[in-house]
Amino acid sequence: MKHFLIVVDMQKDFIDGALGTKEAVSIVPEVVKRIADFDGEIFATLDTHFENYLDTAEGKKLPVPHCIKNTDGWQLNGDVKRALDEKACTLVEKNTFGSVELPGLIEKAADGEEFSVELLGLCTDICVVSNAMLLKAFFPEASVSVRADCCAGVTLQTHKAALDTMSCCQIDVV
Repeated sequence: MKHFLIVVDMQKDFIDGALGTKEAVSIVPEVVKRIADFDGEIFATLDTHFENYLDTAEGKKLPVPHCIKNTDGWQLNGDVKRALDEKACTLVEKNTFGSVELPGLIEKAADGEEFSVELLGLCTDICVVSNAMLLKAFFPEASVSVRADCCAGVTLQTHKAALDTMSCCQIDVV
């Protein structure tokens, strides 16, 4: 059986930048440890926007420029990047909450074998839940799990609500 780890948007702007929170900062050591301990293939998503962000549908609802491609805030957190550099990792840029490219990449990497998928990262209530739900929809028989101790939401309440939602949709919260 193959195992895949999805590291969702562990970028500077979500940790200690434009949209950062103390909760996001606090999960970095656990994320780094999980990456180091993981035995399988790793994919890391990068929230990716451009200079016209404020003109997009997302920018109109969340008017905080963030993760503008090639800016410092778009880069992975330094500790997370070093951990990923020690492993084979595929970076996946996405310009929306859930990566529509990710299921195809996982299917190709699985190469017909059974597999499990584990997710962690930011933000639990936006991009983590979106990617988890997409993956569960594409792979209903696969084991899909989320590491609660390696996730942080916009607020503690919405973090918990997202974990509850994923649990209701047969995504294991560990």
